[in-house]
Amino acid sequence: MKWILIYLLCINIVVFVLYGIDKRRSIKKQWRISEFTLIFMAAIGGSFGAFLGINIFHHKTKHWKFRIIIPLLLVTHIFILVQLVIRYPKLLNL
Repeated sequence: MKWILIYLLCINIVVFVLYGIDKRRSIKKQWRISEFTLIFMAAIGGSFGAFLGINIFHHKTKHWKFRIIIPLLLVTHIFILVQLVIRYPKLLNL
């Protein structure tokens, strides 16, 4: 469980930073990070970072993909983590 938590912490920080970078590039009319990459990074565990990035940077708030998919991914990831803790309580012994 320790490695899962470390992974989740790292991936969420990376995704949050990616949303910030993409927002800055959007403002400066520079090359952007693709929507596929942003959603994919959220799907592999960075949904919380994506959710924070969307709300803190006010980025991608008008795109339906991000308004629907990111919260669904976040709820799904939370559900999976809760199920892991319930079904395998020994995983909490860090």
